[in-house]
This record gives sequence, C-alpha cells and structure tokens, in this order.
Amino acid sequence: MAAAAAPFLLAALAVASSAVWASASAVALEDPAGLLRRATEPAFLNWMVGVRRLIHENPELRFEEFGTSELVRRELDAMGIPYRHPVAVTGVVATIGTGEPPFVALRADMDALLMQESVEWEHKSKVPGKMHGCGHDANVAMLLGCAKILQEHRDELKGTVVLVFQPAEEGGGGAQKMIEAGAVENVDAIFGVHVANAFPIGVLESRPGPIMAGGGVFEAVISGKGGHAALPHHTVDPILAASNVIVSLQQLVSREADPLDSQVVTVGKFQGGGAFNVIPDSVTIGGTFRAFSKESINQLKQRIEEVIVSQASVQRCNATVEFLNMDPFFPPTSNSPELHDFFVRVASEMVGSKNVRDMQPLMGAEDFAFYAEVIPFTYYYFVGMYNETRGPQAPHHSPYFTVNEEALPYGAAAQAALAARYLFEHEQPAASPDKAKAHDEL
Repeated sequence: MAAAAAPFLLAALAVASSAVWASASAVALEDPAGLLRRATEPAFLNWMVGVRRLIHENPELRFEEFGTSELVRRELDAMGIPYRHPVAVTGVVATIGTGEPPFVALRADMDALLMQESVEWEHKSKVPGKMHGCGHDANVAMLLGCAKILQEHRDELKGTVVLVFQPAEEGGGGAQKMIEAGAVENVDAIFGVHVANAFPIGVLESRPGPIMAGGGVFEAVISGKGGHAALPHHTVDPILAASNVIVSLQQLVSREADPLDSQVVTVGKFQGGGAFNVIPDSVTIGGTFRAFSKESINQLKQRIEEVIVSQASVQRCNATVEFLNMDPFFPPTSNSPELHDFFVRVASEMVGSKNVRDMQPLMGAEDFAFYAEVIPFTYYYFVGMYNETRGPQAPHHSPYFTVNEEALPYGAAAQAALAARYLFEHEQPAASPDKAKAHDEL
C-alpha cells in the first residue's frame, strides 16, 4: 500500500466510520432482515464501498498484506473492537461479545493475485502486476461491515464472536498458519463467505457436505539429450516424452477414477526449448489435480508421479516430480450438515427462502478447509453478485474481474446474523450460586 497516501486515506475512512456510527438505527439483533436493512443504509454502504476500493487500489500478495492489515486494525480501533496482531505475519484476530463461551468465528481472506488488472476504472490497481482478481477486497469489507453491526449490539451477544482476517489464501495455506498461531482456539463453529459472480445479486448459495475440492499442484522436469532437430537419432527428445506424459495423465481420470467421484488433472505449464531447430536437453511441465476426498487426492498424487516417471522412461528420458504446497495438501472443503439447516433457516429470514439455494460442488480449492481439522462445525457459502444489467461479467481470477458492490450488505448482514443466532441458540447456562461458591472455594 502506498506509504505516503495510506495514513491520510485510512484516517479519512475512520472519520467516515464515525459518521456511520452516528447514524446507527434501532435494529433488533435477532432480525436478519433488519440487519440487512441496516447494512444497506447509504452511509453504511458507502463506507464499506470506500474500504473495498481502497484495498482494491493497493493489492498485496500472500503474507505481504501489511497495508491491508493496517487498514483493518484502524477500522477496528475506530469501532472500539479489541484484536490481536500480528497473527501469522499479517493476520488480525478480533473479538466482540462477552469474552466467554460459546465462541463462533467469522473469516475473511485478505490477499491479492499476481496478475495485471485490465479493467479501466477510477479505482484500478495502483500496483503493477498485482490485482484483487478474486474478490478478497470485498470479503474484507463485508467482515468489517459485519463487525460494525455486531459491535452495535455487543451487549446483546450471548457469547463471543471471533473475527479472523486471514492472509495467504491464494496458495499460501494461510488458514493453516492462523490455526498454528492459535487464532481459533476454543472456537465451536466458523463461517466463511465469498462473493460470487455466477449467482444473482441477493442470492445466497451453499450445500451440505463437500462444496469445494481439495488437491495440489505438481511440477516435473523431464530430461533427455539435446541436439540438432534434423538429427533426432542423435538425441533423446524430452519434448516427445513430455507430450506422451501429458496424454497419459488425462487417462488417470477417464480410466482409473470412479465416474461418480469427480476428479481433475490438468497440465497448465509446458516449458522447453527456445529455437525451431534445436531439441532441448529438458522440458518442465506443471499442473494441478483436484478431488473431493483425501483418499482420491492421495491416489492421484501417487499415480501422477508413477505415470510421469514411467512414461518418460519409455522415451529413454529421466523425470523428477515435485509436489508443491503439499505439506499438507489442501483438503476438500466440506460443510457440516447441522450448520446447513441452520444456515438455510437464518438466511431465509434475511432474503426469503426462494433466494437461498443449493449449489453444485466446485472443483476449485479453498484453504478454509483447514479449519475443519480443528473446529467441530464449519460452513462456507457464497453471496451472489450477478446483475444482468451490468452485461457479461468476467470470472474470478480474470484480469477483467469486477465486483458488484451492491453485494456487500448481503455478506455483512448474513455473517452478523449467523454469528448472533448461533450464540443465542448455543448459549451456555449460567452457573448456579452453589456451583459458583464451590468454584470460589477451590
């Protein structure tokens, strides 16, 4: 984030935040539709939009989200919300409520992508080669909006809400680092939300069970013997070997996987040679693999290495295979069935049952899955952004990706409603006077 401009802009946002507090209306915490109305008030929405645009202009890659983290902390300071920092380098963990059980967590990811933005608009990325091309800027703005709603009702909460501003979702395993740093200790349930341009504005979508795939990435170096292209019999051609490897890898899904067990193996990288008439000494290929169970992921990992090494050998080449970000690999993201019924009920109160929909699982991966390894109940869902009047909308991770900022109130209100209702329904009974006395004596 630009060092000279950031403090002034952050201070301006803090002033705007104070104005939002001053205009807070009387809304019942147990009314999800009322929370949505609060989040759509002009001053409230404009504040969230300002936060999102500032983050968008100053994108930061995984574990480099120092300016974004500073913005989050300044906004939390303006709201009077306590927090811990740094957590996992740039992460922030804030708390609202009683400070006592039960604990429910809400998570937003903060990192951007290594890509050049191609959208020409007033708030285009100011950092060459970096862009918020997935919507994490919107995710942060929504969680800050949620924090504002909850802080307005802090005395009504029946437990503690933990706000997790997480770095490095894009391939960095930031969720795992947050867990190792103790960010979600004692948390009973966690909700994650992401904007999605495949669903209409005002629609919330999710499903019970597996919702996003797990997997990893691989890179292989196939080595042969280079030489003149006109004398291939004097060479050992690694390009031919790599071509056979790629074809064989496609058969792992089509001929070895259960057709009802969705899997993907894609080779997206092929580097080798630099001249028309030279056979190179080596070729590098790389790709990704996805599946919905750890067993299938492990099977793919084993077979990818076997196929690459064996097929290279058939063509008299050697091959080495490396699995990147595989310690641990990204597990599948799966929603707790108990929380799905809860989500549908609360979300329906906010937007109406016809706007709460079940979705098909996605082959994309999400490091939110790591939280399920330490938290009893986890739930991930999407907030729709699509508006046909805006014309065709580019997909996530595209240099032409845009965010429909009208979606921000839906994510902010939904997270606040889910957290507040969860605490209400899981409120722990107060200790009896006799038990309290016994505890004091101990």
